Amino acid sequence: MSLWVDKYRPKALDNLHYHEGLSARLKSLASSGDFPHMLFYGPSGAGKKTRISATLRQLYGPGAEKLKIDQRVFMTPSRRRLDLNVVQSNFHIEITPSEVGNYDRVVIQELLKEIAQTQQVDLNARQRFKVVVINEADSLSRDAQAALRRTMEKYMSNMRIILCANSTSRLIAPIKSRCLLVRVGAPSEEEMMRVLAHVAKGEGFDLPPDAAAEIARDANGNLRKALLVLEALKMQSPDLSGPLSIAKPDWETYCHKVADMIVQEQSPQRVMDVRAKFYELLSHCIPPTVILKTVADRVVERVDESLKADIMHWAAIYETRMRLGQKKIFHLEAWVVKVMSLYKHSMFNFDMSEFD
Repeated sequence: MSLWVDKYRPKALDNLHYHEGLSARLKSLASSGDFPHMLFYGPSGAGKKTRISATLRQLYGPGAEKLKIDQRVFMTPSRRRLDLNVVQSNFHIEITPSEVGNYDRVVIQELLKEIAQTQQVDLNARQRFKVVVINEADSLSRDAQAALRRTMEKYMSNMRIILCANSTSRLIAPIKSRCLLVRVGAPSEEEMMRVLAHVAKGEGFDLPPDAAAEIARDANGNLRKALLVLEALKMQSPDLSGPLSIAKPDWETYCHKVADMIVQEQSPQRVMDVRAKFYELLSHCIPPTVILKTVADRVVERVDESLKADIMHWAAIYETRMRLGQKKIFHLEAWVVKVMSLYKHSMFNFDMSEFD
């Protein structure tokens, strides 16, 4: 028994419920004889992977959906063993090189060269090239991106690369210039409500418009989250009537608690307390960029209007530094100290203004 988010995932471009113009362009590209390297980017839960899968089906037919998972072993120059799960069909292969950390360059070089130097074995295939889908492309190291750039130039005749990323800011310019950029924006609340109603109809129940609107509002553009919440609420309350109680994930509640601690007190001891909370979140595999964004959003809600721009400005700066550095906790803590300093300074100026 599969989750609704998987059960109702569209398989063809014609079945997608929003961004119809984008679907039409992808269909036209897949039907043309000149399919380019592509870079799909957009926020999490917007439907990037669904569109990639539908594009592969348009390229190769139903055979692209017959998948198997293999575990490949790669050896680094220092003879270290790397294990990577690879999802593949007869026509394409899907990898997430960032799973092996800083050794992603080894995976890119070996695997892509192996695929690029082999011809398409299925004589009935509509296309003579294979497609390599690289997930989390924005997490690739600089060395891996440089290796990918050379491969894209050299083996264009036998291989096409489809990159999937949340943002293009971390990708080097030569890769972006060699790809057709496809932005998959987050669906609007109306589009999400339409998808929720479609899933409810498929499951044989009526979804009240108020409930659909509340779920869509809480999901904040993440359709995957909206469908998971809908299924959870349906299990709790079959008729979905009355006020809905949408539970927040534990990590999100914890991040909000950290933000409240920052606003309530600004002291060295409070910095240490917040640091301990950050360690707790990181030890539970919550990405540091997600921690920073969630805490920053909550802090912005709690402070004066004059501080909001500065807080988000410094959050962006420390997020960039976090990507370049190794110890994520240092940059999270530095941002907290900066925010406390800004907040303390603004409160001091406010208190002094009372004596004027």
